[in-house]
Amino acid sequence: MSDYKDPRSTLKTYASHTSEGNASPEFGAFYETDPQIDDSGSKSWYIRGQNFVVVMTEAVPGAVLSRDDQVDEYVVLLEHAETNAEFEWAGEQENVAGNSLVMVPPGDSRVVLPNGGRVTRLFTSKSDDLVEKCPNAASYATPKPNVAPYQAWPEPIGGWKIRAYGLDTPIPEGCFARMYRNTNFMVNVFSVFEGPRDPKRMSPHSHDDFEQCSLALQGEWVHSLRWDWGTDLNEWREDVHLKCGAPSVLVIPAATIHSSRWVSEDKNQLVDIFCPPRVDFSKLDGWVFNADEYPMPEGV
Repeated sequence: MSDYKDPRSTLKTYASHTSEGNASPEFGAFYETDPQIDDSGSKSWYIRGQNFVVVMTEAVPGAVLSRDDQVDEYVVLLEHAETNAEFEWAGEQENVAGNSLVMVPPGDSRVVLPNGGRVTRLFTSKSDDLVEKCPNAASYATPKPNVAPYQAWPEPIGGWKIRAYGLDTPIPEGCFARMYRNTNFMVNVFSVFEGPRDPKRMSPHSHDDFEQCSLALQGEWVHSLRWDWGTDLNEWREDVHLKCGAPSVLVIPAATIHSSRWVSEDKNQLVDIFCPPRVDFSKLDGWVFNADEYPMPEGV
């Protein structure tokens, strides 16, 4: 915010900014760091944002991923076609093909992976046992600035059950990703991009009151971030251009200008994750593929 003594601050043509509370991004390069958990050969990496925890597991054949007394609904991403899974919850069993996104209700659940493979699970930060495993847990000892208080969205229509969505559904014209939501998350799964992004077609933007989690599944990426300048020079930050491989996770702070560029000549794929779901995308007709199952909050 401009100094109130500066007469230019009263002019409409003079933009006012604040750098108060400029937060640092959180980054996990799973491809070059040791896992936090090695359970009989299945390796798991953890990282958190303010409202969520990302757990990526390289599972051995026959691995079982269990949750007992899970406090709320979570998400499972089976990114590869060969990574099928058997889901169990409340006496219900469902076999799910790979290349799917699955919503798992609260309570006791199991995910059995007959062939093993890479699995990503998304939990809210209400799962204290998972938060403790995150190497960046201390970064949120004090909540990051600008992030709005978390509130879950309404329960699904028809009640709790395992819900699986194949990720080969065509993307509607005018949309840019396969978008799904549940009570806690919005997950935007981009198509696989062959070759690098056109550097003349970037998309810098920011989000006033929520973090963005960008999960790189394939390829090489350059994540560019920029923070506003305010009147306090001590709060200014240099631009960041983070080059990384996959798999990796970048948690982009609220109110930070950002844009990502895929740079590999081969295949590149990204998934954007938001907790709770985004209202703006949810209001766009046809953008959220399972909107008929998960209602928006009343009054939105």
